[in-house]
Amino acid sequence: MPMKNVKSENIVQTNQLTKIIDGRELVKEVDLHVKKGEIYGFLGPNGAGKTTVMKMFTNLWKPTSGTVELFGETLTPTSYEVLKRMGSMIEFPCFYEHMSGRENLQLHCEYMGYYVPGSVDNALEMLGLQEAGSQLVKRYSLGMKQRLGIARAILCRPELLVLDEPTNGLDPAGMKQLRDLFSTLCTEYGITIIISSHILSEVESIADTIGVIDHGMMRKEISMQEISERNTAYIELAVEDTKRAAYVLADKLELKNFRVVDGHTIRIYDSEADTGVLSKALALNDVAIQLIGRKSESLEDYFLKVTGEGN
Repeated sequence: MPMKNVKSENIVQTNQLTKIIDGRELVKEVDLHVKKGEIYGFLGPNGAGKTTVMKMFTNLWKPTSGTVELFGETLTPTSYEVLKRMGSMIEFPCFYEHMSGRENLQLHCEYMGYYVPGSVDNALEMLGLQEAGSQLVKRYSLGMKQRLGIARAILCRPELLVLDEPTNGLDPAGMKQLRDLFSTLCTEYGITIIISSHILSEVESIADTIGVIDHGMMRKEISMQEISERNTAYIELAVEDTKRAAYVLADKLELKNFRVVDGHTIRIYDSEADTGVLSKALALNDVAIQLIGRKSESLEDYFLKVTGEGN
């Protein structure tokens, strides 16, 4: 089949992307797909391989094997024009500490060849750094440096924004400000955004698609809409004896889609299950019920299920 539609739809695509350093496989055969105009949440525990993949997006590291495609073109060491279309912040942002925040942004415009009047002021304003712009960066807090790094990444109005753990060092109000900013950049400016994070709740509220990486391997790519539509409703059951309760569910009620979460909690994912029938069957088989009720599965629940940490 022709690949024309895939190339036009995906701004970023990796194919069997692998990175080995000193004999250690940091990421293995990662296939990732980011559609134009979406916010892509790249999720994984610390050390899962998120930063390694993002460094290969931005040509900071070269793949051991596999390829990265940006805007339909395979990334090479000389893909300068393609990289101009991207803004990024990987790991901790670095600046000239003896210069002000404004001067650092002006310098970035110089070496990017970007001369749009008001762009520096606009970026500072979007990140709430108008007053701090004249201060030396060495006086900035961690959160201010993080915001300045994002200001630099969006300064030249990129088509693609790649941000590695952008909420590090920010308080809850700062996190909300960034969530609102990312939504605005995506919906009003048409910027495609990739955000890596281990804070699931931060991604859950803004992402269109998530990719889950664990131990260097891509476990799942799925839209947030699909997560909300499949296996999201479950019955949570708190009992004193989960072993006996599980026996009743499996043997007496012939339920298969349930999971023992811990020593007192069972989650039942069977859409046909009825709380009244469950209560009666458990009571008749001497299982004391502490709590029973319907709940919705969060992104955190899904993430733990995919990575196996919820077993």
